[in-house]
Amino acid sequence: MTLTASYERCRRLNARHGRSYYLATLLLPAWKRPHVHALYGFARYADEIVDSFTMTGDRARALDALSARLAAALAGDAVDDPVLPAFAQTVRSFGIDHGDIRAFLRSMRADLTVTRYATYDDLLGYMEGSAAVIGTMMLPVLEPLPGMEERAREPARQLGLAFQLTNFLRDVAEDLARGRIYLPLEDLDKFGVDAADLGRRAPTPALRDLLAFEAGRARDHYGQALEGVAMLAPSSRPCIRAAYELYGGILDRIEAVGYDVLRHRAVVPRRRRAAIFARHLLAASAADRAERRVTADVP
Repeated sequence: MTLTASYERCRRLNARHGRSYYLATLLLPAWKRPHVHALYGFARYADEIVDSFTMTGDRARALDALSARLAAALAGDAVDDPVLPAFAQTVRSFGIDHGDIRAFLRSMRADLTVTRYATYDDLLGYMEGSAAVIGTMMLPVLEPLPGMEERAREPARQLGLAFQLTNFLRDVAEDLARGRIYLPLEDLDKFGVDAADLGRRAPTPALRDLLAFEAGRARDHYGQALEGVAMLAPSSRPCIRAAYELYGGILDRIEAVGYDVLRHRAVVPRRRRAAIFARHLLAASAADRAERRVTADVP
């Protein structure tokens, strides 16, 4: 697997499995896109390993093998893997924190055995690795403004949490089919929802109330993430604003169907997706041209 082919594999993973985010990445300068795809591709690749085997032991062995190949790739060794050459190159190029990578793999390993979370704090512990660190790993590629590197980390974390919680609300039925519940059990108890209610053909009033409550939490995370956009290089802002609106649009759709996520998979209509992209395209092009002019002026 050549480095070019590895980056292309990551791009295809992003395009196939993360359509909203992939659309937003098209607003980035061309040189940033492969690195964002590499980070997304690695996360998706690991997630597919966790979900692709029926036996816990098989999944554990596959994850162990991935971790071993990753360690070798990060050490600079050639590895027989479709995704890791690109991911390792991006990690090295941007000095991405290996602690974030370890936290991500811990959450992937938790999915092998943990199927319920008692409290929202417990769920946040899982999402720290599955979502928040994805935001902080993306951050160096998105280029925080000078002096904003540390301040931008928390908004990046919050955006990852917002995206993840949005996915959990959209995928309640799909996750239950895999034997997992990503809604805190204490919240189910609080609203009088039984786990069996998540598998019904239609949501009960109590389940709708529960999902509305969790959607409010997602909105809080989105709100805390928003200030981080202005901390990024201008050429990265249209991408993140578009991703913010696209994922927020999924939450809008969940609310619009009365939280009926059991019969309806919430998707942003194609026309709205195109409108969001078009609205940010002019700003993206202008920022890219401005940065190119600055580069050209440097002796």
